[in-house]
Amino acid sequence: MTRWLLAALAALLLSPAVKAVDESDLLPIDEAFALTATAPERGRIEFTWKIADGYYLYKHRMGVQAVDGFKTNPLELPAGIAYTDEFFGDVETYRESVTAVQTGAAADGITTLQFRVKYQGCADVGVCYPPHTKTVTVDLPSASATGALDAITGGNRGDVLAGTDPARAAGGLPLPEHQAFRFEAIVDTPERLLLRFTPAPGYYLYRDRTTLQLEANGVQAGEIQWPAATPHRDEHFGDVQVFFEPVDAPLPLVRTATTALPATLRITFQGCQTDGICYPPMTRVVALDLPAGGTAAPVQDEAPRETPPTRAATPLWLALLLALGGGVVLNLMPCVLPVLSLKALTLAQGGPNARRSAVWYTLGVLASFAAVGGIALALRQAGLALGWGFQLQQPGVIAALALVMVAIGLSLSGVVSFGASLAGAGQSLTEKSGPAGDFFTGVLAVVVASPCTAPFMGTALAFAFTSSPAIAILVFLMLGLGLALPFLLIGFVPALAARLPKPGAWMDTLKQVLAFPMYLTAVWLLWVLAKQRGADAIGLVLVGAVLLGLGLWWWEKARWGRLLPRLLAGLVVLAALWPVLAVQRMPTPERAAVAEEGVVAYSAEKLEQLRRDGRVVFVNMTADWCVSCKANERTVLGRQPFRDALEAAGAVYMKGDWTDVDPAITAFLESHGAVGVPLYVVYARNGGEPEVLPTILTQGMVDDALAKAAR
Repeated sequence: MTRWLLAALAALLLSPAVKAVDESDLLPIDEAFALTATAPERGRIEFTWKIADGYYLYKHRMGVQAVDGFKTNPLELPAGIAYTDEFFGDVETYRESVTAVQTGAAADGITTLQFRVKYQGCADVGVCYPPHTKTVTVDLPSASATGALDAITGGNRGDVLAGTDPARAAGGLPLPEHQAFRFEAIVDTPERLLLRFTPAPGYYLYRDRTTLQLEANGVQAGEIQWPAATPHRDEHFGDVQVFFEPVDAPLPLVRTATTALPATLRITFQGCQTDGICYPPMTRVVALDLPAGGTAAPVQDEAPRETPPTRAATPLWLALLLALGGGVVLNLMPCVLPVLSLKALTLAQGGPNARRSAVWYTLGVLASFAAVGGIALALRQAGLALGWGFQLQQPGVIAALALVMVAIGLSLSGVVSFGASLAGAGQSLTEKSGPAGDFFTGVLAVVVASPCTAPFMGTALAFAFTSSPAIAILVFLMLGLGLALPFLLIGFVPALAARLPKPGAWMDTLKQVLAFPMYLTAVWLLWVLAKQRGADAIGLVLVGAVLLGLGLWWWEKARWGRLLPRLLAGLVVLAALWPVLAVQRMPTPERAAVAEEGVVAYSAEKLEQLRRDGRVVFVNMTADWCVSCKANERTVLGRQPFRDALEAAGAVYMKGDWTDVDPAITAFLESHGAVGVPLYVVYARNGGEPEVLPTILTQGMVDDALAKAAR
C-alpha cells in the first residue's frame, strides 16, 4: 500500500514523466538509493549513494547542508551521464553509485556532525520519486588523525579540496593548499629558526590556529614570536588575528646540546580564501640541519606553565594547622551560622548534657568530613575532577537540603516535635537533646559548610587532594575538629560554660526566632536550584515543601492516636521526597548567557588569545552557591573602585560560573591547585607566572595585583 501511495504522489508531481506501472515494480527510496556518509578527514565529508539497477539520480537535484559546527565549501560532484529528461530537459544523471564530497572546516571540539542531504531520482519503469531529504550523522576523526594523514600525503590534500589543478586559479577557483599557503623553515642562528608563511594574494592565514612540534635530541622549541597581525571578523571563528601578506616569525630554540644535529619540524596551520572557501588545518613536515653552537641550558623536565602545588610545598604539620584554623573560622561563615544556632539551645542548658551534646556533635562533624573527603578523593582517583563543594553542584542534594531546612524550621516554629531526632529540638527546651539529633546537626553543618571557604582551607584542601589517601583523610578530620572545637571547649571547660546565660523562658522565644534563618536558608537553596535547573525545579520542590509541612502537621496531630493516620501521614512525608529524585534527573535548561557589562565569559581559548595579545586579565571563578564568592563580589568586585582599577591597568575582567558541573572550569581550578571556588587569578601583561589571590579579597589587595600586572 505504501509503495502504491508513493507512486500515486509521484504521478501528481511529475505527471509528464510517469507511466502506469504495478506497485511491486518500485523499491522503497532507501533501497533504491542507499546513502552512507563518512569523514576520512575532519575537513572532508563523503556522501555515497549505491544506486539499484534500473534506477538513477539527478545531479542537479542533489544538495548537502550542514546543520551546525561546519563551515562548508561548494559541494563537489563528479560529471554525470548526459540525459534528456521529459520533465527537466537536458540534465546529468548517475547510475550504480556516486560520491559527493563536502569540504570545509569543523569547529574545534566537534566530534560529530549532522547534515541534511537532499536528492531525487527515478526508476526506468517510468516512476519518479518526490524530492527526498534525509538527516545523516557523521563521526569526525580527531585532529591528530588529520595531521597524521597530512604527514603521509606530504600536505597535498589541496588538490582534492580544489578538485582541479593549479590552472584553475586563472578562473578564480581555489588554489591547492600548497600553493595558497607556502611555508618555509629557515635556520637563522643555532638558537633560532625563521618561520616564513606566504599566503597567496586573496588568501589569509590565522595567527592563533598554528601549532608546532620540534623533534630533535637536546633541542626544544620556544613560543613563536609573531609580528603584529590584522584584526578580522571571520564568519566561523569570530574576531580573529590574521595575516594577508607574507610574514616572517622567529622561533627561539632552547638547546641542551650544542653539537650539530638533524631536526624535524612538524607545523600545523589554517587559512582561508578571502570571501571564499576555508581550508582544513594543514600540516607541513620540514627536515632541518641545526648547526653547532648556542648556549647549553641546564637539563630539566618540561613542566606546564602553571604547576599545581605539591606536597613538598607545604609541610604536613603546617597543612594540619591550617586545616584546624580553617575549620574554626568556618564557624563564623554565614552558611554555617543557621545550623550552629541550633546548638545554642543545647549549650545554654550546661552541665553533663552540654558535654554529651558536644561529643556527639563532634562525631557527626568528623564522620561527615571524612565521608565527603573520601568520596571526593575516590571520584578524583576514578578520573572525575571534583573539588570541595561538588555536592552542591547536584540538584538533588540542593532540593534535599531545602526540605531539611523547612523541616527544622517547622520544628522550631512548634508545628512538629521531633523529640530526640533531627537537630535536638525536643518537645520542650528543658528536655535533653538526644545523641542522634546532635550527630545529625554535625552532619548538616558539614554539608552546608561547602559553600564557604575559610581563608586557611584552600592550602589545606589542596594539600589533601595531592597527598596519599591516609594523609588526606587526616587533613579532613582536622578541618572537622576545627569546626567542632568551639563546642568542645564550651562543653568541657566549666569556666566557658558558666558564661552562657541560664536556661529560662527566653529560650522558647529564641527557639521560635531561630526558625526564620532556617526558612531563609531554604529560600537561598531554592535560588541556587533555580540557577541550575530553572523554574520547573523550583515548582516541584515547593510542592514537596507543602507536602512535607502537611505530613509533619498530620503526624503531630496523630502522634498519640490510631496507627492508620500516622501511616498516612508518613506516606505524605515520603511523597514530599519525590521532587528530590525528579530534579536530579531534570536536564540542564537551555538558557541564553546573561551578558554582564564589562565582563567576558571564561573560555580557555579566549584567555589564551588575550594573553597572546598582551592583555592584563583578572579571572574570577565563582558559583551561585558560594557564599564567600558573593561576599567578595558585593564588597569588592561589584563596586566602582574595582572597575576603576581594571580600567587603569587596561585589564579584561573574565568570569567563570561553577554553579553547575563544568569540566572546563574544573580543569582551570586544577591547573592552579585549587579544589573549589572562589579562585582569583591575575595574568600580567608581559606573561610570566600568574598571581593567585587569597579567597577573601580587599580592594587594596586587588589594586596592588592589577598595578603589578600592568607594569
